[in-house]
Amino acid sequence: MNTAKEHFHGSDLEKIEKIFGIKKETITSFGANVNPLGISPMLRSNLASHIDAITSYPDREYTDLRNAISIYTGAPLDTIMVGNGSTELIGLFIQIQEPKKALLISPTYSEYEREIQLSGGTCCYHFLKEEHNFHIDTDALLKDITDDIDLLIICNPNNPTSTIIPRDDMNRIIAHCRTTDTFVMIDETYIEFSPEMESITSVPLTKKYSNMVILRGISKFFASPGLRLGYSICNNPELYERMNVIKNPWTINSLAGVAGEIMFSDHDYIHETKAYIQKEREYFKEQLNEIKFVKYFDSYGNFILVKILKEEISSYDVFVHCIKKGLMIRDCSDFPGLDDHYIRFCFMNHQKNVELAEALKEILSDN
Repeated sequence: MNTAKEHFHGSDLEKIEKIFGIKKETITSFGANVNPLGISPMLRSNLASHIDAITSYPDREYTDLRNAISIYTGAPLDTIMVGNGSTELIGLFIQIQEPKKALLISPTYSEYEREIQLSGGTCCYHFLKEEHNFHIDTDALLKDITDDIDLLIICNPNNPTSTIIPRDDMNRIIAHCRTTDTFVMIDETYIEFSPEMESITSVPLTKKYSNMVILRGISKFFASPGLRLGYSICNNPELYERMNVIKNPWTINSLAGVAGEIMFSDHDYIHETKAYIQKEREYFKEQLNEIKFVKYFDSYGNFILVKILKEEISSYDVFVHCIKKGLMIRDCSDFPGLDDHYIRFCFMNHQKNVELAEALKEILSDN
């Protein structure tokens, strides 16, 4: 079988088109982790009527947008900052913190390490273990959080494992970090896809701790990566004041601000998305249970991590088999802590999910 030579991310459709000769318009990206229902119907029907918003500068404070986020999350208005996607805010927080040494829970999203290295810091890792099904061992993590760790970054639910850290454990972690003077960055990009999200999110903890920040965006759950809108929740006025000094004004355009106000209030769309993802999550679990040569792990995001149990078949082999059918999954062999027998895919519309399940059965069957 093939060995991995190239790694493709959910946005690499042009590269796929060039290498495999498949038109990007025909590819279903199971690697992008974007809501398959598309954008909010309320947004689709209302945004055009606000086109005149582009004739004036946005409010520097983005008060209306932050109010909408406050209502949506239950966080106080003064704890909310908005940015040009969560990526801008990740970079800003790391720039402000200037961590000499950061601890990452691995495997995880690679952008964190890149931003830390750009700021002149170094990374160390606490590896999630397969024998624990990639769930956190909180006691083991706390031993790794020592006085020399300036920054701890947690993706919750984690990408690519789709596992979570429950709020009680998160409370222990943040409390411990307060004693070591460690700042905690929690990326909740996928939290809205989680079953029982309200008992998982760390937003309530921001009322208790000032050594933490929560980051979210609209790219995945609200299927709007092109709008570039993200926000943070942090109960640390001094930190926000420092960020505002270096943060460029008006990094969110007027239409993106209006769009956020609309989509955060589309309750029908929000509920429909949660129900749909849960239904398709259960569908894939049923299908994977029928395949002898795979093991899958608990999924709390809109994607699932799967281990291939056929030694002679690699994650790249499965990727190629699927992409030839126009189905793009994520080969996870480039994630630190994983090898070339792990794949990840998100939940798309049901017909495409059926096609992917059949493709996986074809290459991973007894025959």
